[in-house]
Amino acid sequence: MSCFSGDSNFCPECGTVLPMPRALDAVTCPLCSFRISIRLFAGQEIKSTVVFNPIEQSLMLEEEEDSELKGPVTDRRCSRCNKEGMVYHTRQMRSADEGQTVFFTCIHCRYQEKEDS
Repeated sequence: MSCFSGDSNFCPECGTVLPMPRALDAVTCPLCSFRISIRLFAGQEIKSTVVFNPIEQSLMLEEEEDSELKGPVTDRRCSRCNKEGMVYHTRQMRSADEGQTVFFTCIHCRYQEKEDS
């Protein structure tokens, strides 16, 4: 009894995306080796489309983005301007058996702090 049903592009046993049918007599799932007759794919038409963003739009995004202000925002209070809201990222600056270093940047005044965790 199959666990998954519906779309013939997916394995009915494990849900993995099936490879494109070839000239063989069956399609074999790359994960669980379940075999499906290629007759089930008869008459199906497969289409794909690739849409690229305009080059001008991606150049504008690069100019607008500020690498210091990317990332998740926390409720931490800035020690310089005393406002809440700091972006943070982590790095493994010390040896692997020690904690990470957390870098905070204030979203208001761009003051930077670090904390060894």
